[in-house]
Amino acid sequence: MALKIGIVGLPNVGKSTLFNALTRSKGAEAQNYPFCTIEPNVGIVEVPDERLEKLAKIVIPEKIIPAAIEFVDIAGLVKGASQGEGLGNKFLAAIREVDAICHVVRHFEDGDIIHVEGGLDPKRDREIIEAELIIADLESLEGRMSKISGGIRTGDKQKIKEMAIYEKIKATLNEEKPAITTEVTEEEDLFLKKAQLLTYKPIFYACNTAEDQLHTLSIEQAKKDLNLPEDSDVVMVSAKIEEDLRDLSPSDAKEFLAELGVMNSGLDRLIQSAYHALGYITYFTAGVQEIRAWNIPIGSSGPQAAGAIHTDFERGFIKADTIAYDDFIEFNGEIGAKEAGKMRQEGKEYIVKDGDIMHFKFNV
Repeated sequence: MALKIGIVGLPNVGKSTLFNALTRSKGAEAQNYPFCTIEPNVGIVEVPDERLEKLAKIVIPEKIIPAAIEFVDIAGLVKGASQGEGLGNKFLAAIREVDAICHVVRHFEDGDIIHVEGGLDPKRDREIIEAELIIADLESLEGRMSKISGGIRTGDKQKIKEMAIYEKIKATLNEEKPAITTEVTEEEDLFLKKAQLLTYKPIFYACNTAEDQLHTLSIEQAKKDLNLPEDSDVVMVSAKIEEDLRDLSPSDAKEFLAELGVMNSGLDRLIQSAYHALGYITYFTAGVQEIRAWNIPIGSSGPQAAGAIHTDFERGFIKADTIAYDDFIEFNGEIGAKEAGKMRQEGKEYIVKDGDIMHFKFNV
């Protein structure tokens, strides 16, 4: 199943234009008025990974299958969304279904594109959206706490533990901070992920700029303009340029970017930021039928990695023949790596590394 990223932001900040460029489609309306997107648009995007082509030159497979991320273009939120303004409750519900949030913030002046807040202010725009998410989470917590209050009175230990977690998160939200900034235990983390709080989801930022700003606006300055901590994940992207790239061939797109003095597409950086925000890595399976990239959480064991292919693989896992990517390339494939002593048999305790080429042995 593809990882799901929700694209959020105020109306008219470039979300739908960016979505169309990401998915190389015209599926999302991108008009100059608020709420031109009502139902979320969904598109599957391949994760760019140059390692796949290098592996393919050695293996010569029939197919190459990249890892994938699902992007969801969620309609523009406005101030008061948590109280239903601008169909806000419907849009907030769509955000609950995603794994991480890509917050698009406009950082360019254009008198021809309406700004719902009257003028450009990236810091204000970011804070409006995130305040609405915090308010929505507080309301969600109040509802959950009310439901378990009866169990608290009867001394239900599980409900008491649950209430303690809610109180901890509520204190963070009341400080106008997202839930994800709370220090939690591993057990609390698992519980909170199931609670689907909006501000407990990983978030990264797409700073939508004008073409010339790609050369003049640094990421450090963008973070200051957005009033974000230094460790925030921010990608500089021009939705207009990415839209222009959409219909070009890869070679023409590369030439176009070179003319602009840009090394690579902002979309590639955006997809990699999504991967980073989610804490995922890639491993590969490689054979003559297909080479395939699989996305798994950092820290996944051998059986958990096998489970990304099929749950039966995880249940019946015995071992995994494993070759590091660099060794596979250096020794020209599986046979050469094996002869050089670079193929390892890893068991259930092995923690998979990014780029591992794996072949699983399992009981049916």
